[in-house]
Amino acid sequence: MIVAFSVSPSAAEPDGGVSEAVSRAVKVVRESGLPNSTSSMFTEIEGEWDEVMAVVKKAVEAAGEGSARVGLVLKADIRPGYDSGQLAAKVERVEAHLRED
Repeated sequence: MIVAFSVSPSAAEPDGGVSEAVSRAVKVVRESGLPNSTSSMFTEIEGEWDEVMAVVKKAVEAAGEGSARVGLVLKADIRPGYDSGQLAAKVERVEAHLRED
């Protein structure tokens, strides 16, 4: 499965940013050893249901340190028969179609 998620703690930086808190969450994901990717809006992580959800939980906890509340947006792609490598393969399939045009 691939999960794309975004965390947003209520206690923001003085300029309204949340980069410090988000970086704690991203660090948890990167240290998990699971395939992952981070963009300006979401972090994606690939693996089995239980391992991915455990990492998301730890990432939310890390982002929420010192905050009374954390918002979580989560989207999951659950596709039986496609166990690994889909984080890059999905993008590669789209790029292949673009090259055909």
